[in-house]
Amino acid sequence: MICTACRAAMRSARAPRVRAIAALGACASPSSPSSPSPSSPPSQSSRLLPRPSFAARAFSTSRTLRSVSAALDQEIPSMTPAEASIAELLAEKLSPTQLLVQDVSGGCGSMYAIDITSAAFRGQTILKQQRMVNAALGDLVKGWHGVQIRTKVPADDA
Repeated sequence: MICTACRAAMRSARAPRVRAIAALGACASPSSPSSPSPSSPPSQSSRLLPRPSFAARAFSTSRTLRSVSAALDQEIPSMTPAEASIAELLAEKLSPTQLLVQDVSGGCGSMYAIDITSAAFRGQTILKQQRMVNAALGDLVKGWHGVQIRTKVPADDA
């Protein structure tokens, strides 16, 4: 079961993607004489589509927008304090080579996605790897609605 707050957060997380894709479709097509001019009143169909946003233009292949997109990638926020504490706990117990913890509940802290790569998983089945992660997290998981665990074994350096 997903709580009402998580369900609302998931819906709002999906909505911007749909808007960005719709806006991308509107931006990607070359302007044609049949498109309404900026001074003409918007038609019913154009009011349904969101206006092209900066995020939608980041998908453009133009040189200027690619550099803006690269600047946006550098501004991705780091982990929240809750995500950092989970990552610290896993790092202490499993010594991962790669670790990503994300709050996928929309900020209420009730569901997390964990991507972890550790040599401790070598020779273990996926189920045993996930049990190792659950054991490392201990009672912390009991307060969550759910957790998505993706485990990997690092590639051999030889």
